[in-house]
Amino acid sequence: AVSFNKMAESLSLQIHQLEEYGDLQRQFTSDVSHELRTPLTTVRMAADLIADGAEDLDPATRRASELMIAELDRFEMLLGDLLEISRHDAGVADLSAERVDMRQCIDAAYQPLQVVAQESGTEMILDVPDEPVPASVDSRRVERVLRNLIANTIDHSEGNPVVVALRADDHVVACSVTDQGVGLKPEQEELVFNRFWRADPSRERRTGGTGLGLAIAREDVLLHGGRLEAHGVPGRGSCFRLRLPLEPGGPVDTEPLP
Repeated sequence: AVSFNKMAESLSLQIHQLEEYGDLQRQFTSDVSHELRTPLTTVRMAADLIADGAEDLDPATRRASELMIAELDRFEMLLGDLLEISRHDAGVADLSAERVDMRQCIDAAYQPLQVVAQESGTEMILDVPDEPVPASVDSRRVERVLRNLIANTIDHSEGNPVVVALRADDHVVACSVTDQGVGLKPEQEELVFNRFWRADPSRERRTGGTGLGLAIAREDVLLHGGRLEAHGVPGRGSCFRLRLPLEPGGPVDTEPLP
């Protein structure tokens, strides 16, 4: 009994230390992200000034300027994602739900990625109802989720068609994004939502992702009380399915889309 109690106390102490370490790590991520904003803004201003006079630069310097602008874009995106994930970790992310047509969320998410899809030769097929699909959601967060899902499938579709489908029943609205690309192994269906996880580190991201997109997407969906799931077959493709309650706090126990 004495040995058991000592073991229990030791485990409790280790759990407490791990919780403190996790809190410190999250605070560190948030603080560093905020502190990097100021120097990044200064560098951005200088880079934009150089880019404005690009026609007067020699080819090598012009190319260096283009690379700097591209990397600054990626850096700003990463900082934004780090700040967003730190808000979720701290439990301060808030939901601004409003009545919207889910078809508009899909359109807003898809439009910025049209050029990327065309450049990669990926045909985008939108399978949405003719009638409005109203739901009370945070449209900014839902659009970000859908944008991440669509961008992810473009990166992994191998140029094959991508289908974005939308359906709803009396309680749940569902959206699926399906590709016919490299697919997923069963053990990867949860790993894809881990931060910075990549199935193939050598694969180039056409959409310039930061590695946090799907992790933030799942947090945004959980904030709605919804579910975000992945399923795939290696070499045949993958499907990401988003399910949200039509009203905040409502049930998510039906499947308008398989």
